[in-house]
Amino acid sequence: MATDVILPALGMAQDTGKIVEWLKAEGETVTAGEPLVVIETDKAAVDLEAPATGILARVTAKVGDEVPVAQVIAVILSPEEAAAAADQPAQVQGHTATPTLEDAQPQRARSVPIPVNSAPSETQHANGRHQASPKARRIAAERGVDLTAVRGSGPGGTVLAADVLAAGSAASPLLVVADEQPMSTIWRLMAERTTQSWTTTPHIFLMREQDASAFKQWFGQAGKRATEKLTYTDLLVKVVATALRLHPRLNASWRDGAIVTHDEVNIALAVATPDGLVAPVIPHADDLSLSGIARRRAEVVARAQAGKLRPDDLQGSTFTISNLGMYGVDAFTAIINSPQAAILAVGALVDRVIPVDGQPAVRPTITLSLSCDHRVVDGARGAQFLATIAELMTDPSGL
Repeated sequence: MATDVILPALGMAQDTGKIVEWLKAEGETVTAGEPLVVIETDKAAVDLEAPATGILARVTAKVGDEVPVAQVIAVILSPEEAAAAADQPAQVQGHTATPTLEDAQPQRARSVPIPVNSAPSETQHANGRHQASPKARRIAAERGVDLTAVRGSGPGGTVLAADVLAAGSAASPLLVVADEQPMSTIWRLMAERTTQSWTTTPHIFLMREQDASAFKQWFGQAGKRATEKLTYTDLLVKVVATALRLHPRLNASWRDGAIVTHDEVNIALAVATPDGLVAPVIPHADDLSLSGIARRRAEVVARAQAGKLRPDDLQGSTFTISNLGMYGVDAFTAIINSPQAAILAVGALVDRVIPVDGQPAVRPTITLSLSCDHRVVDGARGAQFLATIAELMTDPSGL
C-alpha cells in the first residue's frame, strides 16, 4: 500500500514549509527512517524522514516551493506497486508505451535538448529556467545577480554559489567586501525570528543573583545516582519545569490578542551550532526524571550540532532556557522565542563575596535573567516565578 509523505507542522503558528532539498530522487529506493527531504520552517531547516520503505514516486513539491502544512508532497510505493505502475501501458501518438515513474509526472520540469539555432545559455532548461543550486539562487536573489548571465562550473553547467559570488564581485568592482560569507538557512531563520520577536514583542527583563551552594551540592549528589551523565542544564530544566507548573502564566503565549496557557511543559534549549542557533525541545519535562532529562538533552543536542534535527525535535516548545555559563558569561539577557511568553538566561556559576548572616562570605553564585512578554507576564508575576526558582535551587529536596 502506498504511503503518503506529508509536510508536518513544527510549530503552533506554522502554516507552510519550504522545500530546501530532496535527498532522494524520484524512482530511488528509500528506507523507513532515513532522511528524505530537507524542509525549512519558521524554526529551522530539518530533515524529514521517510515514513516507509519503498520507491519514491509522485513528487509534487519542487525545491523552493512553499507547501501548506499537511499537504502530500510525495508517495512511497512498495516494489510491487512500483512495478505495476511501470507495466501500465500509455497511449502515445497512437502507439502504446511503457511509462517510467518519471514519465507519470508531467508536472516535473526535465531538461531536454535545445535546438542549436535557439542559442540558449548553456545552463538553460527547456522551460526557460536555469540550472542552479538552491544556495546559488538565494545568493543571486539577495545580490541582484542575473543567473542567465552566470556561467556555471558545476555538473552540466549548473550554477554554484561560488559562480554567483564571482559574478557579483565582477559586476561591482568598486565594492570592497571583507570576508563576506553567505548566511546558512538556520542563521537566516534565526535572524528573521529574533528581529520579529524584538520588534513586535514588548520585552521586560528581571535579574536575580542566586546563592548556588545547595544547587552545586545537589548536582554532585544527583550525579552519583543518575544513570546518565548530568549537566547543570539538566538540573535547571527540572527546576524550571517544576516552577512552570506552579506559575502557568509563564507557560503561555500571546495569540490573536489573547493569552493562551499550555497544558504541557515542553522546554526548549538554545543550542549553538556552526550554522546558527536552534532550540530543540525536551517534551513533558515536568514528568521526566533527571536521568530522563539528561538522556533527551544529550540526544537532541547531538542531533542539532550534527545538523540532523528531526521534525519532532522542534515541536511544541512552551518555554526556553539559554545557558551561556559554560562560556564564562556572567550574565546576559535573551530575546524571547516567540510566541512563548518568556525565556530564562543563565550565566556562569562562579564564586563571589556575598553577605551571609550579616558577614561577608565566598559562595558559588549564579545570575538568572528572565525576559518576559509584558502582554502576558507583568513584573510581579515574573518576580514570583524567579523567587520560586530560587527556592527550589536553595532546597531541591522536593525535586
